[in-house]
Amino acid sequence: MAQTSSSTISQQVKTKVEGGSASKERQTTIEKHLSEAEIEKLLQSLQTSLNGLSSEEVKRRLAKYGPNSIEEKKVNPILKFLSYFWGPIPWMIEVAAILSAIVRHWSDFAIICALLVFNAVVGFWQEYKADNAIEALKKKLALKARALRDGKWQEVDAATLVPGDIVRLRLGDIVPADVILLDGDYLSIDQSALTGESLPVSKSKGDSAFSGSIVKQGEMVAVVVATGKNTYFGKTAQLVSTAKTVSHFQKAVLTIADYLIYVSLALVAVLILFQLHRGDPWLELVQFALILTVASIPVAMPAVLSVTMAVGALALSRMKAIVSRLESIEEMAGMDILCSDKTGTLTKNELTLGEPVTIAAKDKDELILYAALASKEEDADAIDGAILAALKDKGVLKRFKQLHFIPFDPVRKRTEAEIQTEDGKVIRVTKGAPQVILELVGPDEDTAKKVQEVVNKFAEEGYRTLGVAVSRDGKTWELLGILPLFDPPREDSAETIRHAKKYGITVKMVTGDNLAIAKQIARKLGLGTNIKPVSAFLKDDSQEDLVDAAPEIIEEADGFAEVFPEHKFAIVKALQKKNHIVGMTGDGVNDAPALKQADVGIAVSGATDAARAAADLVLTAPGLSVIIRAVEEARKIFERMNSYAIYRISETIRIMVFVVLAMIFFNFYPITAIMIILLAFLNDVPIMTIAYDNTKLNREPARWDMAEVITIATSMGIVGIVGSFGMLLLALDWLHLDVAQVQTYVFLKMAVAGHLVLFVARTKGHFWEKPYPAPIMIWSAVVTKVAGTLIAAYGFGLITPITWPEIALIWAYSIASAFVTDLVKVYVYRRFDELRKGKHKFHLFVKKEITPHAKWTKKVYKT
Repeated sequence: MAQTSSSTISQQVKTKVEGGSASKERQTTIEKHLSEAEIEKLLQSLQTSLNGLSSEEVKRRLAKYGPNSIEEKKVNPILKFLSYFWGPIPWMIEVAAILSAIVRHWSDFAIICALLVFNAVVGFWQEYKADNAIEALKKKLALKARALRDGKWQEVDAATLVPGDIVRLRLGDIVPADVILLDGDYLSIDQSALTGESLPVSKSKGDSAFSGSIVKQGEMVAVVVATGKNTYFGKTAQLVSTAKTVSHFQKAVLTIADYLIYVSLALVAVLILFQLHRGDPWLELVQFALILTVASIPVAMPAVLSVTMAVGALALSRMKAIVSRLESIEEMAGMDILCSDKTGTLTKNELTLGEPVTIAAKDKDELILYAALASKEEDADAIDGAILAALKDKGVLKRFKQLHFIPFDPVRKRTEAEIQTEDGKVIRVTKGAPQVILELVGPDEDTAKKVQEVVNKFAEEGYRTLGVAVSRDGKTWELLGILPLFDPPREDSAETIRHAKKYGITVKMVTGDNLAIAKQIARKLGLGTNIKPVSAFLKDDSQEDLVDAAPEIIEEADGFAEVFPEHKFAIVKALQKKNHIVGMTGDGVNDAPALKQADVGIAVSGATDAARAAADLVLTAPGLSVIIRAVEEARKIFERMNSYAIYRISETIRIMVFVVLAMIFFNFYPITAIMIILLAFLNDVPIMTIAYDNTKLNREPARWDMAEVITIATSMGIVGIVGSFGMLLLALDWLHLDVAQVQTYVFLKMAVAGHLVLFVARTKGHFWEKPYPAPIMIWSAVVTKVAGTLIAAYGFGLITPITWPEIALIWAYSIASAFVTDLVKVYVYRRFDELRKGKHKFHLFVKKEITPHAKWTKKVYKT
């Protein structure tokens, strides 16, 4: 019966929406309103009640209806594996294999086929690992719901909801399934994802709310009528991106890859024309050209990028920071300003009640009691918890009945409850920001002055204050008194802020508290006292004033007080206008626009589902230190990617240019096709370990500098070309080796020197300095170098062997070349450092002129 009801309701709504043409009509007709009698019938048909379901019944329904999620289309693993044999690069390898078979080079054919299978296996395995990593992150970010089960309110995974479950919806929740509202005052719901309407829609008892919409205001109890594929929306909000997302950094690296492909194809075309003119067999020439091109193209790049990002994301998750958008790792590495919430991030979020100040209340106990009546224990609100904990006897609350409760929201800034007393009278109680309560009460001038003095005194001592009022006739309000609350700074906040400054990150406090409280906390944390209230630079409530008129004020401020959630968005935009990469923390539904606008949106521990959905980073532990550790890890990931880009460019230049020039000038193949394939095998294994390498932590925010990367890589590549020609001349003119031996000579030199270049490229300083390479990187290089040396020594029927003294000479020459390459690299880096210091203004001018509109390229060119 439950399935019939849920399907029917979903179908009725769907039919109405598809029938309307105008958006206004869609918004009206999407509503499904039930009368009291229809609600009773619905509960009967769902075989449930306002007391909820039992755990055993939930298990039965879960087995019958399935989880409250949409089954993802899983690609057949065999088909996914076969897809690695389809595409431009596999085609080139396959054509090379066919040509090897035509000219009866069977050893070449066998190894080319092995390379093809090897690339497929590596690509498949790395994607499989990346997918598993992202799946683990998705599980950690699973949506939660509050359901009434076994007579108790419990937090459960939204995926376990079933038709008939009784759930509670409140500010910031993403509606976890299609529901009918049963009890409560109202909900204001943003269902723009369903209707396209930007304005929230008001809902009341009997109305429907759909999966994926966001609760903006209010709190109500509802019954689940449809889950999973039967919901109107079709799926719950997706919080986590996949590993296939391409970041700006990856786009830049892929642009380099395209450039290398074009250069490789141009050099190969020149090579073919020269060799055909000299009368070389065209089949062998084309086969060699194809293999050379494949070896020069960064085949392993997609696997290296996805694994490095996924491994980094898993490392961050172990630090209690879950990445919901993988490309945000790059932005996190470059973040130079962090706008941090005060409560719960800089402070403990453990409110303690101070000494109350009574005004109309008989004594402080009565004041605390009325404040407790304007609270709701099951909502687990921090302020409510502090007030309830201050009650001498919680049993006194049993003498009152809470008829209605309106929770706190950022606009009203107060809670309100309708209470029935022991003698049957109905009163209204409220608590909230003192200025809001004063406006509600409208006291005389002396009382208002007294309250303001009390609030200011408490603020100077770092206390937050709440006003408490009661209405006994439902019309006029009476101010009972002021409650002071103190949220002490976290023990690690001051040290973490000092740590952040060392790494070039400026922390700006953002709080809704008044200026006095903000300054007091800022002093304790060492943030500075240049705290600005939003009113200081916001005129006529215009958000544009923040962005256009005061970016300098915002940039120079140490923090902001009296901030509403919508101000956060404008603060972020103003800082971005000054070319900063901005991180913003948030926890509420109204923080979502700011979190999305920020380069790095951070949902703090305990954030609402809506904030988590908008954020790039979701914290599962409180405090600022989690964010700083995440930034440090992101910078390490960035450095690994940077090292790979430099290594890959220099290797392509070294191999391609040397081979083509050697063939043109010496008129013989300096290396055979089978040797190029073996090099590809030997190089791929150490490259995969870059994701696990130890890296130096930059003191400054990471910036992608394309000119620097290409210059460094080209310089290293040129040194490699000169070294390779020196080795070739030694083999020809000093050792007088024949062509086959020279080819083995060149092969081993490229294998050994290529791996050493990987160690040279991984740091900006000398490669023998700290941080040392990760053990897995060292051992992978040792194993592959030993394999290459043994192949050169014994041939194994693949190549012509050379003697051990010749092998020793190659090793010594390659090590010496690595030192020379390292010296050149360090010199070029130092020149770039000098240019940055000496021509900073010029760099800023270039950045501004080149990239006035593209946000990400501002980051690329920013120095």
